[in-house]
Amino acid sequence: MRRDAYTHAMTEFPRESCGLVVMASRGPTYHPCDNLSNAASCFLMDPNDYARASDMGEVVAVVHSHPNMLPTPSSIDRQACQASGLPWHIVSVPNGSWAYCEPQGYTPDLIGRQWVHAESDCYTLVRDWYRINGSIYLNDYDRNVEWWKHGDDLYCDHFRDEGFREIRLSEVEPGDALLMRVGSKVVNHAAIYLGDNVILHHVQNRLSGREMLDDTWMRRVTHALRYADDPVIG
Repeated sequence: MRRDAYTHAMTEFPRESCGLVVMASRGPTYHPCDNLSNAASCFLMDPNDYARASDMGEVVAVVHSHPNMLPTPSSIDRQACQASGLPWHIVSVPNGSWAYCEPQGYTPDLIGRQWVHAESDCYTLVRDWYRINGSIYLNDYDRNVEWWKHGDDLYCDHFRDEGFREIRLSEVEPGDALLMRVGSKVVNHAAIYLGDNVILHHVQNRLSGREMLDDTWMRRVTHALRYADDPVIG
């Protein structure tokens, strides 16, 4: 299995490779998958490859490479491993060293996260904030890369089902959520209002962090939301 994964990683070098370990009738086998990411330092596994691997047997692990880097799991690796519910094997290429991690309840700090689609993005940050600060567990949703350009409306389609109600912007208090349009015709961004005109959010291709809710961001706000009728979260 490791030999096949290493060969695949060298074929993809210097991009990251990704694949799956499937438990088939003849034992664990490695199935290479396409990396759909445009970035060299991360991977986005083709969901069609995952589906095909699942048809061959039980998917028991994820494998990916760290080109010209140690195989030590990054914060993003550990977060994605947790989300996948599967153990992860990481191979460093070209030196061939390996590392391993498994789901252990890992949650990265809310500040300073790297942006990775559907694994560490604005909605992930919102979900984690409400879970940590209010014991509120929001559902996750499958979402394609740049879903807002393809007819999807993640936030507006689901915020009522998740227990949020719309309030006036003048009523916003700490713990409320703000929905925004950022270079899009539909809502494609969310932030948590922290008070004193400060928001917590995660903008694409930037680290997550606090930022002033200045005129630039105010012009992008489309909805102010409060979770049900619960007391304000401080």
